[in-house]
Amino acid sequence: MRVLLIEDDRMVGAAIEQALRDAAYAVDWVTDGEAAIHAAEDESYEVVLLDLGLPIADGREVLRRLRALGRKLPVIIVTARDEIEDRIDGLDLGADDYLVKPFEIRELLARMRAVLRREGSGSAAVLSNGKLQLDPATRQASFFGETSLLTAREFALLHALLARPGTILSRADLERQVYGWNEEVESNAIEFLIHAIRKKLGALAIRNVRGVGWMVDRSS
Repeated sequence: MRVLLIEDDRMVGAAIEQALRDAAYAVDWVTDGEAAIHAAEDESYEVVLLDLGLPIADGREVLRRLRALGRKLPVIIVTARDEIEDRIDGLDLGADDYLVKPFEIRELLARMRAVLRREGSGSAAVLSNGKLQLDPATRQASFFGETSLLTAREFALLHALLARPGTILSRADLERQVYGWNEEVESNAIEFLIHAIRKKLGALAIRNVRGVGWMVDRSS
């Protein structure tokens, strides 16, 4: 699941980026408002984390322009501005949630899951096609009674497939959901992750469509 992080404080941004990657999100991090707009225009994201105090274009302007794109794009404001007027203003401009720094990463992750559930983006409490189940809260997957804890990247890959059962995703599609901009991707990384998941859950958990990509079965 791909996240756009908009944060100009290098220390804060690096900490959030690492925490999100540890939680199985692919993260693209930008440090100014104009770069944020360009990223949102060029890429597809499931959620945006937006600081307000940004250079070039501030967070309020970024939010206005994001909403002008006309997409269903969940935005969580993450800022040190804690006045009630700031919260009301941010929510009225179109933010889906408002989180004041400092915060625990567990709360941020919980708010992201809640916003994504409201948007119907495939982030239900447990994803399932009737045979395969995936719990985002614990990163546990089950297939025909075989249950296993997945690594962050294994989880991200399986989440991408299970969010769209019956849809074939190519290597490039899966790389976008597992890796952020600045992460180096080896040529066989996706195959390695799929092999690891199959080893844990069984060979039929993920199906290969030769020359096209991979899929999980439609809901039964």
